[in-house]
Amino acid sequence: MLQFGVRQMAEVISQMTSVERILQYTHIEREPKWEYTPEDLPVLKNLNLVIESGWKVGIVGRTGAGKSSLISSLFRLAIVEGEVIIDGIDTGYLALQELRSKISIIPQEPVLFSATVRYNLDPFNNYDDEQLWKALEAVDLKAAVPSLDFKVSEGGSNFSLGQRQLVCLARAILRGNRILVLDEATANVDPKTRFAACTVLTVAHRLNTIMDSERVLVMDSGRLVEFDHPYRLLANPHGYFTKMVNETSDKMSTQLNQIAKNTFLNNGGVIE
Repeated sequence: MLQFGVRQMAEVISQMTSVERILQYTHIEREPKWEYTPEDLPVLKNLNLVIESGWKVGIVGRTGAGKSSLISSLFRLAIVEGEVIIDGIDTGYLALQELRSKISIIPQEPVLFSATVRYNLDPFNNYDDEQLWKALEAVDLKAAVPSLDFKVSEGGSNFSLGQRQLVCLARAILRGNRILVLDEATANVDPKTRFAACTVLTVAHRLNTIMDSERVLVMDSGRLVEFDHPYRLLANPHGYFTKMVNETSDKMSTQLNQIAKNTFLNNGGVIE
């Protein structure tokens, strides 16, 4: 009994350490109100553009160009000095929950919740089972899911990377939002067909994923340096986008130019 009592006492002390940590965290001093200083200048500078409804826009730029910051400003994950207007509404006056619930995002490396498939698709219980199954069927994932109550392991480890992306895609289809953000388009996501009526913003790490876009937004050091159809951008031999394409292999460069040209012609463009 003495040994058991000592062991139990040690276990209680160990568990109470967690309580102690939680109490410490509740008394941590809050961050002061964010203020810009000369040493902490805005990442995005003089950014002014209009994206029409239904456009498929590729966002490119070198590391540190501000691509991720642009997406963060759309979701208001950082302070925005300026206006982000969607359908004539300044998003700065919207509640964060309302704003973010209207924009879908499919990350490059999606991580699922340690919960059921139903919860991962519909965490707020807004849709019935039939709608959930239709969303899974739309992304060809119905056969891989035995039931909506199937338990997803931590981080979605019992699904492949492609299947985790498809779950995110099914979630986006289910919500039916008109704005979709892709952090690098994948083979599983075809925005031209699956989201034909949506405005799609694709942060591109590979140029071949955005060459068939209506517009390409080229960023450099937090500034918008070029914004036009990829074919028109490639018509400028000294442009930023042209330099990025030319830095690929000769074969890839030729292929990218051809894709841009074909897309331009198929969309009714006229080559002068």
